[in-house]
Amino acid sequence: MIAIILILLSSSSNMFVCGETWEPSWSKEAAKEAEKVAAIECSGHGRAYLDGIVLNGHQPLCECNPCYAGPNCSQFISNCSANAGSGDPYFLEPFWMERPEKSGILVSGWHRMGYTYSDGSYISEMLVKHIKKLHQLVGNVVTDGRFVVFGGGSTQLLNAAVYAYSPDSSLQSPAKVVATAPYYPVYRTQTQLFNSRDNRYEGDTSIWKQNASSVNATFIEFVTSPNNPDGKLTKQILNGSNVKTINDLAYYWPHFTAIPSPADQDLIIFTISKVTGHAGTRFGWAIIKDEGVYEKMLSYLDSNTMGISREAQLRALKLLDVVLEGDGKQLFKFAYSTMKNRWTKLKEIFSKSKRFSLQKLSPEYCTFFKRSRDPTPAYAWVKCEREEDENCYEILKAAKIDGRGGSLYSAEDRYVRLSLIRSQDDFDILINYLTKLIDQE
Repeated sequence: MIAIILILLSSSSNMFVCGETWEPSWSKEAAKEAEKVAAIECSGHGRAYLDGIVLNGHQPLCECNPCYAGPNCSQFISNCSANAGSGDPYFLEPFWMERPEKSGILVSGWHRMGYTYSDGSYISEMLVKHIKKLHQLVGNVVTDGRFVVFGGGSTQLLNAAVYAYSPDSSLQSPAKVVATAPYYPVYRTQTQLFNSRDNRYEGDTSIWKQNASSVNATFIEFVTSPNNPDGKLTKQILNGSNVKTINDLAYYWPHFTAIPSPADQDLIIFTISKVTGHAGTRFGWAIIKDEGVYEKMLSYLDSNTMGISREAQLRALKLLDVVLEGDGKQLFKFAYSTMKNRWTKLKEIFSKSKRFSLQKLSPEYCTFFKRSRDPTPAYAWVKCEREEDENCYEILKAAKIDGRGGSLYSAEDRYVRLSLIRSQDDFDILINYLTKLIDQE
């Protein structure tokens, strides 16, 4: 987890309001409590949190990174497996730990207790402006004249978009939801879970590529770019007036890929977890061209959750304040440097192997960094090349490397996804085991 230091003012700070000296009152104790917990020493291999487990009325316990244990996380577990499965973006934690006073917030007990903002909306207009400013700075999507809705991460928005694009099945055939393998499994599992009469999951786009335009039904195609799991920049496969696309651009940021041009599709989804690393905040947004689609998504989200937590929106606003400081490049420079270093080490190790291979990605010109650069995707898409190595996940697991098998992404089990965006501890352990495995060749 990323520790957020909930501090507005330290106990010794003064401010001038309307020409008078002002001192914090009720915020003092809250700030002290937050800073006290944030200062708990966990040997650099864990964190303590305000909402952590407390024993016998003492301070919260350290929550240790994988493969570390003990009261202050100082004990390394030597036979522990590398956690390369989850996509928790801990790699950005050091950036935020260097900026506690700028990124922290303190929320009063009476902060926005109502359902809506003062304008009756569930959406912070100030946050919408920050998001549009961020995209304008990065140049990764067109926002002029577009509508913006918020969701619980990108996950909630994905199904809201499917709902918005689906016709009324009492009048028309249910929409056919498709994606191109390998693809993010939530597209399939979420569509099947909700089991709507208005849409059905219908498999890989390759099944429909030749005849989609002639089928009397709406197609909803998920397009992920860069793709999860292989990091490729992708485009829609199906064509025709009956094809709608949901463009999942969660990873379309300068630290994961070159930004060749701003995206300009009808419906695009982003999530803060892949920008700032705050996956636990559960905040995402969709950028939409058509007002009718916007209204349907808004109706879905209002009925589903009555909007996103005001605290989550406040935190996102504060985080984007920091991202937009100065020239707006500090976060992206830090994140890109981290990912570049990790990919450099990874490619060096795999270059010595004939048994395993990495996905092939080509350099592209990046309008944000104003130069050509290699992709640095969030995940390594590893293939077992030997004919007898049919289940690559099990082979890596035997070598104490826990990834995610290819079948989860509707691909062959010869593939495994390895996460590269976890903590430095996780990455170091992964590199150690990969080195041992490949050296055995």
